Amino acid sequence: MFLQRENPSEYPRRILVAVTGLSPQIVTETLYALAVAPESGMAFVPTEIHLITTRSGAEKARLALLSDDPGWFHHFCRDYALPPIAFSPANIHVLQDAQGRPLDDIRSPDDNRHAADGITEIIREFTADPDSALHVSIAGGRKTMGFFLGYALSLYGRPQDQLSHVLVSEPFESSGGFYYPTPVSRVLELPGGRLVDSASAQVTLAELPFVSLRHGLPEALLTGRASYNETVEAARLGLAPPELHIDLGGRRIRAGGRAIALPPAELGLLSVFARRALNGEPPLQAPSKESPDLAWKRRYLVEMRWIDGPLG
Repeated sequence: MFLQRENPSEYPRRILVAVTGLSPQIVTETLYALAVAPESGMAFVPTEIHLITTRSGAEKARLALLSDDPGWFHHFCRDYALPPIAFSPANIHVLQDAQGRPLDDIRSPDDNRHAADGITEIIREFTADPDSALHVSIAGGRKTMGFFLGYALSLYGRPQDQLSHVLVSEPFESSGGFYYPTPVSRVLELPGGRLVDSASAQVTLAELPFVSLRHGLPEALLTGRASYNETVEAARLGLAPPELHIDLGGRRIRAGGRAIALPPAELGLLSVFARRALNGEPPLQAPSKESPDLAWKRRYLVEMRWIDGPLG
């Protein structure tokens, strides 16, 4: 039995997921706001970090965050004495095109479609683990990447999952050399020669509430692989008013967006119940196996004549 925890920080697997472009500093900025200076006073220290990006974004993130020098992620963890966080080049997920090649950028409708599918699958996989809590940042990357990431969380997210955008005070927001507010003074030179102290920067998170559509998705989409469009369509069907169309002459029904052929016997029985529901009539008592039920017989034969004709 799965026990729902109230606080995301209580989950054994805590995952920070972010989309990044050519500004990998949103990782350390978001990490600062979550783990060092949370506005709620309740720190969320990830056990692992995952980035979703393009080929050029992955290279910049690897060099800026994970290299020996400058290695800003390692600097950050040392400055604030954080516990070990799993974050390596293997945790940088590069979006792919139709041929499985890394995307350099997202410029065409085809690129958008494959980026959406890749992002959706990553979020589906992480949310399939009941012991995980996700914090998803849409601060980096192209706007379409942030939209797909936020929408994927809306499709698959659970009560313990959160969505945010990081906010950095001026003039640090536009500084390529700023990665987080340092615990001691560190002077940065901005374009134009202005000097600022990174220790004075303010970093906050704008939490973005989202509506979870997870319970409207079929179990097959929660546990298996599906495209972004398939998942969105399933959510739409799940939220739509239930409808049942019965085609007696064609011997088929349409339910949940699917056409299903039925043998006459099963179709006739379903039609008995559907017709009564349509007319607002009460439920029927199941007939006894031992004694004939003429009322049931009449109802059933009416439907069978519609399906098979009088000589069927």
